[in-house]
Amino acid sequence: MQNKLINLVTKSAKQSKNQLFSAIVPARYLKGLNKQQIGRGKTVLITGASSGLGEGMARLFAKLGYNLAICARRTDRLESLQAELMAAYPDIRVEYLALDVSDYDAIFDVFDAFATDFGHIDRVVVNAGVGDSRRIGKGRFDTNRRTVEINFVSALAQCEAAMNIFRAQNSGHLVVISSMSAMRGLPKHLTAYGASKAGLAHLAEGIRADMLLTKLPIKVSTIYPGYIRTEINENAKPLPFEVDADTGTKSIVAAIEAGVDEACVPSLPWSIVGQAMKHLPLQVVNKVN
Repeated sequence: MQNKLINLVTKSAKQSKNQLFSAIVPARYLKGLNKQQIGRGKTVLITGASSGLGEGMARLFAKLGYNLAICARRTDRLESLQAELMAAYPDIRVEYLALDVSDYDAIFDVFDAFATDFGHIDRVVVNAGVGDSRRIGKGRFDTNRRTVEINFVSALAQCEAAMNIFRAQNSGHLVVISSMSAMRGLPKHLTAYGASKAGLAHLAEGIRADMLLTKLPIKVSTIYPGYIRTEINENAKPLPFEVDADTGTKSIVAAIEAGVDEACVPSLPWSIVGQAMKHLPLQVVNKVN
């Protein structure tokens, strides 16, 4: 089935927005950026930075020389991460604040506090989210509602807070972490989750369209990770095309640094699979899923 998918959409994939990024080998690309210390003097704000992809991105951005503004609910983990990164990279600055993204007012307070503290925020990565959803109509509305609220409404608040800062600065880079499950409506436990991530992707595209319309120098990137093994899914069964957290986060950070509008990561095979998911009949997508 995997070979059939790849053969089916290779031609389409060559014309996708990710064509240039597909040529990048993330580890090699990041090694070059590390030598340049591309992030020196710049600040990245990351939500959900206490574990998983957020923690992994923080480590890689620190290695590239960025100052870090990290936030999450678990401040004990943020404190440990701060100490580790500042010991490893004494030339950077790492600050953390507690943030529960279900508290919308707190999002604006924390983002503004970081902007005041650092003086300038160069990039915001909207990463905090949850993966817990259930089949629709099975009596789990509360679970599905929470997933949609955290992954979309809370992300909307983060985008609003980030864009407030970027508009005032007249510069910045907004990055949203969506999911490959946003490509199509999916069954079972992915229905509400995928819908929330699709909403986030469209939100980011709308902001990007507005920046083009108003000609403001603010970059917007949407990242669609495939199956990446992290703490949140460490006990799940093996998944197709799965990669470990190190491989996954390197692919994400490489895409962000490349300044893509959109990228499926790791690019191979997910840029191809993404094209397949958009165009194949839903019955086939169900079987692949």
